[in-house]
Amino acid sequence: MPEQGVELSPDRQILTADEIVYLSRLFVRQGVRKIRLTGGEPLVRKDLVNIVSEISKLEELESVAMTTNGITLGRKLPALKEAGLKILNISLDTLVEAKFEFITRRLGHKRVLENIYKALDMGFDVVKVNVVVMKNFNDDELQDFVSLTKNTNLDIRFIEFMPFDGNAWSRDKFVPYTAMLEELKQHFPSISKESDPDNSTSKAYRVEGYKGQFGFISSMSEHFCHSCNRLRITADGNLKVCLFGANEVSLRDLMRRGADERELLDVIDMAVNRKKKKHAGMDIIAATKNRPMILIGG
Repeated sequence: MPEQGVELSPDRQILTADEIVYLSRLFVRQGVRKIRLTGGEPLVRKDLVNIVSEISKLEELESVAMTTNGITLGRKLPALKEAGLKILNISLDTLVEAKFEFITRRLGHKRVLENIYKALDMGFDVVKVNVVVMKNFNDDELQDFVSLTKNTNLDIRFIEFMPFDGNAWSRDKFVPYTAMLEELKQHFPSISKESDPDNSTSKAYRVEGYKGQFGFISSMSEHFCHSCNRLRITADGNLKVCLFGANEVSLRDLMRRGADERELLDVIDMAVNRKKKKHAGMDIIAATKNRPMILIGG
């Protein structure tokens, strides 16, 4: 969370539930098979369960996932599971309560941990924990996170620290995934590489005999732009074809002006075709004006 916080968007700027479902249906018809609700924080929406329910009904959609900070997740889990949510990505950068309060600027560390285990107990298809690794902050916790996979079917994903507005990024805080892996191999000699699904953003590994797995998202040191097939629609309805690209096109404005499906698809097609073959280097990204990650989502 940026030190100065983030300015909340007026409700009229945020996509309505009907608009989200309409766009979801449009993209599924074009071949999208997985939808993940991110944010900001999706749990702040009172109509979230209804959105999940309606999206889950779309034919040919394989899964509905959600990325959340996990703080208020517990009381919504039963309704979300019943509505069709299959995959949970829970952001948790540290297992130390004081560090958690420093980086998130809020209380709730114990609740997040409790909600992770509650989701596992409830039998969600996949429960992932997203950990952004920063040197001299939480890079000493790598083995503690991997140890969580010994007896639980957790998928821990270590994410390289990426430059976004407001997150105080610097090269001094950056830890490449190769250094993380080397560190873990010293503590867990029986680490083996798992197979990665097509278009996966994570390099998956497992400690022999452990129930869960862990992986690395190496967006900075070893990008995967050539296989990236993700598109993002922000909460206020802007299409981003690259997480690190500042260019956006408003699908919300088009819909509210009465654009038909063909016009929307033409605009989406043009945006996708303008997507660059790979993103810029870390220093260029850091110098480029972009949304804070908290306003993009996962």
